[in-house]
Amino acid sequence: MPKEQQQYWLMKSEPDECSIDDLAAAPGQAVPWTGVRNYQARNFMRDAMRIGDGVLFYHSSCPEPGIAGLAEVASDPYPDPTQFDPSSPYHDPASRPEAPRWMLRDVKLVRKTRLLSLKEMRTRPELATMRVLQPGNRLSITPVTPEEWRAVLALLELS
Repeated sequence: MPKEQQQYWLMKSEPDECSIDDLAAAPGQAVPWTGVRNYQARNFMRDAMRIGDGVLFYHSSCPEPGIAGLAEVASDPYPDPTQFDPSSPYHDPASRPEAPRWMLRDVKLVRKTRLLSLKEMRTRPELATMRVLQPGNRLSITPVTPEEWRAVLALLELS
């Protein structure tokens, strides 16, 4: 059976919730990607991601949004425990442990990079197709093409 081709993702995190530095300081340099409450983003994590897929770790909702590092998908999907926690801002009272609505995956640090800002990304024709740059895109997780991945690595001088 042929090995599935590696895929790539951009995953947004607000730095005050989980920054690239928090990921670097976490035990095993890995964190569970909690709090996703969009069905399309959930489906990417649950159905499309594979262990070892590349992740562009993106800081969002901050003074200077952009790609702050590289990570990889580090686990199979499993239920997001925050959906069952009444004290969590991500609590979902309609979700039940026997039929969880929200799944997550662990993400592991590969390396911190210089910040590739959203402003800089918008000036690069080779990144024009990235979903994060499309008008109206608010998804916290989006697929990245191999060409976009290579272009980002080249801009970060990692290729």
